[in-house]
Amino acid sequence: MNKSIMIVGVGGQGTLLASRILGAALLDCGYDVKVSEVHGMSQRGGSVVTYVRFGEKVSSPIIEKGEADIILAFEKLEAARWLEYLKPDGKIIVNTQQIDPMPVVMGAAEYPDGIIEALKASGADIETVDALPMAVEAGNSKAVNVILIGAMAKNMTVVAKEKWIKALEESVPPKFLDLNMKAFEMGYNI
Repeated sequence: MNKSIMIVGVGGQGTLLASRILGAALLDCGYDVKVSEVHGMSQRGGSVVTYVRFGEKVSSPIIEKGEADIILAFEKLEAARWLEYLKPDGKIIVNTQQIDPMPVVMGAAEYPDGIIEALKASGADIETVDALPMAVEAGNSKAVNVILIGAMAKNMTVVAKEKWIKALEESVPPKFLDLNMKAFEMGYNI
């Protein structure tokens, strides 16, 4: 049976590296893996979505509404934007960080209040992660993505921890490996 994961966030948050780590770990487990990256205005802080489908045989990477087993949201407004893609029994892991979209930055809109509360009220199985201070503690604020991958990894029993470590080693430049290993462990042990 195929499984579907969506990684959603804002341009510049490292969602693409996260999807590479996820894909490498799944391939190493012997799954057929299809990845599709959908870029909005990623270079301007716009929405970025990656679909990852895996199983014995996957024909398409596209995930329709109500099909995602897991949504890994790097930003809480993005979590709300993509919530309808989550299966009724799916899990959403949400970084509590707020990154203002361009209309908010320009003063044309206001960032909505109560997003986490609204997500919880939807009945979704939600896990919140305050990843930014953890990434800073690990050594770099940009490690939010790997903190979140670690948090997701502990929820994915189909992939052994060793496979995640190997995928990190293959996906991260050597000079940043120690930092990212620390970030992964922090997320994994939340």
